[in-house]
Amino acid sequence: MFKEKTIPCVDCFILKPLLKKAEIMNRRSVLLLIIVNLFITTSCYNQNNKKVNKEELKNILTPVQYSVTQENATEPPFHNEYWNNKEKGIYVDIITGEPLFSSLDKFDSGTGWPCFASSLKKDNIIKKLDYSHGMVRTEVRSKNSNSHLGHLFNDGPQPAGLRYCINSAALKFIPLEDLEKEGYGEYLRLFEEKPEKKTDSESGLDTATFAAGCFWGVEDILKKIDGVVETTAGYTGGNIENPDYRMVCTGKTGHAEAVQVIYNPGVISYEELLDYFWRLHNPTTPDRQGHDVGNQYRSAIFYHNENQKIAAEKSKEAFDMSGVFKNKAVTQIVPATTFYPAEEYHQDYFEKNGGRVCHILRDK
Repeated sequence: MFKEKTIPCVDCFILKPLLKKAEIMNRRSVLLLIIVNLFITTSCYNQNNKKVNKEELKNILTPVQYSVTQENATEPPFHNEYWNNKEKGIYVDIITGEPLFSSLDKFDSGTGWPCFASSLKKDNIIKKLDYSHGMVRTEVRSKNSNSHLGHLFNDGPQPAGLRYCINSAALKFIPLEDLEKEGYGEYLRLFEEKPEKKTDSESGLDTATFAAGCFWGVEDILKKIDGVVETTAGYTGGNIENPDYRMVCTGKTGHAEAVQVIYNPGVISYEELLDYFWRLHNPTTPDRQGHDVGNQYRSAIFYHNENQKIAAEKSKEAFDMSGVFKNKAVTQIVPATTFYPAEEYHQDYFEKNGGRVCHILRDK
């Protein structure tokens, strides 16, 4: 949205004349000139790359836009630009233009603000805990402009159950027909007609969720099993809505690093997945796997139905009787709650980055 002023090349206006003069000066003077030049160059670089300051924003944004994005204000419900907008297109940051949300994920929450079931680009959204007004909420901000956008709640549509409640004043809407013209042509594919995706039950698939320490290693093992269709690293079992990795690492959210598994029960049974679960980690160490310590690294089975609960309890008893470890398993067997997918860089981590895996599958 903003174009920064171009500063003339420092070499042309400063360095070359200095070097010419330096030919007749001693070494100490030359060194001093170089230091001065570096200082000036650095100063110019900072000017070229600085973010627009708040005084500039006051001249560009409306009072409401400034108050919302820079002072964390909330605009009135039902009296804002996009709460009832039903056009196809995407919503971008009002300051930087970075893509944030799609109309495909927008839904009527009845709150009077534009709400979305997911973000368009996760990397463009920052989440942080907000303790204002006597509440604990998850604030969402735009990454590059650091603008306040709104809040994230856990009462949205399934399956993710998320509701990004966003201020219209923080957004600019780009209609579908203008995407190419405005430089967002890559998002046209989102609006192409696609066949309706079947649910797990309709496609004959089932879901299992396990926590066994660092989710990088757990996912790396589970995804390679015949019959496993899809794996997702994420967070579950805690008391904070929409956590991110930084939050979970504090150990204060109650969430465990976990892996959600979509599998074909016609190829591999839940009981067989449980066998892999016991063999890929040490379930006898409370809140710990190797050097990773904290309740986010606990051993847990999150069952999705009564049959899974019964199977998990039986498998735990069998494991304790096997004598693989001296101590008994401390694995939690608890109902599955909302599963929050982790950031993209955590998905298929070892496949993308290589390195030594943190989990090894035992024979028993």
